[in-house]
Amino acid sequence: MRLATIRVPGGTRAVRLDGGQAVETGHNDAGELLAHPDWRARAAAADGARHQAASLDLAPVIPRPGKIVCVGLNYRHHILEMGRQLPEYPTLFAKFADALIGPRDPIRLAPESSAADWEAELAVVVGGTVRRADEKDASAAIAGFCVLNDVTMRDWQYRTTQWLQGKSFEATTPVGPALVTPDELPGGVRPALPITAAVDGETVQKADTSDLVFDPVALVRYISTIMTLQRGDLIATGTPGGVGHARKPPRYLAAGMTLTTEIEGIGRLENAVHAS
Repeated sequence: MRLATIRVPGGTRAVRLDGGQAVETGHNDAGELLAHPDWRARAAAADGARHQAASLDLAPVIPRPGKIVCVGLNYRHHILEMGRQLPEYPTLFAKFADALIGPRDPIRLAPESSAADWEAELAVVVGGTVRRADEKDASAAIAGFCVLNDVTMRDWQYRTTQWLQGKSFEATTPVGPALVTPDELPGGVRPALPITAAVDGETVQKADTSDLVFDPVALVRYISTIMTLQRGDLIATGTPGGVGHARKPPRYLAAGMTLTTEIEGIGRLENAVHAS
């Protein structure tokens, strides 16, 4: 099943994507749909207004998640090629909903930063309420996956040892285009999917989500030990090698560029880069 949030006159609507059509579920957005314990049945049975999928104005798939928990340093090959040891525990930081934009919306570069970087990521959408989840409960709590790019202002990120200030600039983080349930993906709740990022058509990141050190189930288990994960929360699982900051010389996003982020089987984000 594929779910999305679309913009319509007067607001947004949750839809089920059926091939070339989008069927409204009767909820304002996909996060509101996930708030129901029987969200799968409701989405499958929905028969509301229909739209042509090709003409949709897509909002962030979960417009206002209660939590966005992000993971750093989580691709095995990238960590080893940098000469580092694999981490014993996930590196966690937060992002806020004000940073989110839709899969085709423009990324707004803040004039206060001159070092905006790309980070292609697989995002987990939580579909159950869990605390101290075991393997079974963590797997069941994963509603599905979407694509996210954790666009980062490196000059702000490294002002201090805490990363949050470089990660939460408004209108910088595209997410979508849809929530895809695990049953549609190779590997299920541990998907094995090619992931890429491109700048103006040039591939700058290329990896496979099977290379995650801490996979989605492990992350749900770990994070739910710290806090209760709620329906609609997002977990950004980390980015592979190829970011602009690590290049010699460093390379950053600038107005007029286009950033494309794709995970095979889930979808594509295509975002023009604009000056604020």
